[in-house]
Amino acid sequence: MPPAGARGTARGGTLSDDFRCSVASAARSEGVAGSASTVPAFLLLEHPGPWGVDALRDARFPDGLAEGLRAHAHAAGVRMLLIRRPARTATADAPRRLFAVHARAPYSWTETAILDDPRAVLDLDLPALRAGRSLGLAAHDEPLFAVCTHGRHDACCAEQGRPVAAALAQALPDHTWEVSHLGGDRFAANMLVAPDGLYYGRLTPESAVAIARARLAGEVELDHLRGRTCYPMPVQAAEIALRRRLELSTPDGLRLVSRSQSGAPGDGGLLTEASFAHEGHAYLIRVRSTHTPPVTLTCRAARDQVALHHEILGIDDVT
Repeated sequence: MPPAGARGTARGGTLSDDFRCSVASAARSEGVAGSASTVPAFLLLEHPGPWGVDALRDARFPDGLAEGLRAHAHAAGVRMLLIRRPARTATADAPRRLFAVHARAPYSWTETAILDDPRAVLDLDLPALRAGRSLGLAAHDEPLFAVCTHGRHDACCAEQGRPVAAALAQALPDHTWEVSHLGGDRFAANMLVAPDGLYYGRLTPESAVAIARARLAGEVELDHLRGRTCYPMPVQAAEIALRRRLELSTPDGLRLVSRSQSGAPGDGGLLTEASFAHEGHAYLIRVRSTHTPPVTLTCRAARDQVALHHEILGIDDVT
């Protein structure tokens, strides 16, 4: 039998069951920095399960509601995800916790409500959420740690994510949730930290608990940081590189002033210049982003695809 990280034998256009995208990604030393989805706002709705391949579509909502929720969120540019407690003690007819997360730095925030009926989501002003205006819900001042455990979407998310979620739930039960597909399955275990909009990847139970405890103490861990979701991927990579240069671990502390881009990843490289301000200084970070050779990005992939590789060309103090 080939190792779990090897490219499996295709059967009817799919990979063999022994392939694991997270093992393959780690084996090729793929960097995690600059790989987070670009999302300015999230809507996290409690749904105890089960989650199908497409969590929202396959959830047991009343007829037509899933598509209505998806369309409502999509039209506003808000990403809707399902969450549940790792213990899964809630029943399908129980009241549901809702978190509305505005994830734009440096003014990120979370509001929350308890819904007796998920149809109430359709009445929320989601364009306001994306724009950073309150929905009139209760403020939620504590961070959320949402670990992707969506195994029906990708086996790695279950195999790597569930132990991480369980460890976090034991250490920080009030802060911890399982969440449906975040993106970047090959970096499992993946975690969203809200309201900061920080994605972390390649987590173990130990590293996840350490990252969560550090965040509660007002610090950001960089080794597993995939990026801040309000920025495009090259700007995520730029921020992480600058944080390393400055040894900056506070969640905020940096303000994106401007960014410009030229070229394309598949045509000599996408060149990004990102300017950040920090304590009276201005820093210019130059990033070249290129396509990797085609690789198998997920356990369920029917064909190979390219990914982005980021190279930091320079970090200059231009104050």
